[in-house]
Amino acid sequence: MGQFSEEDRRILDYLRDSVARGESYFRAKNIAEQLGLSSKQVGARLPRLAEEAEEVDIEKWGRARSTTWRVTPS
Repeated sequence: MGQFSEEDRRILDYLRDSVARGESYFRAKNIAEQLGLSSKQVGARLPRLAEEAEEVDIEKWGRARSTTWRVTPS
């Protein structure tokens, strides 16, 4: 877990808490708004977090105007 930056940790904590409340689908823009980050900051981190995060499974789910990410508990 030491390999994650503070922003990575904030994103993962947000996703973990949201999944615990029953949410499953996310967009970088919405995550960014909740955390006070830019959607570019979040969008750049999600692919790497999808590969490295152990507490949640992050999967690129669909692409319309922006990518939707499906997040489930590990």
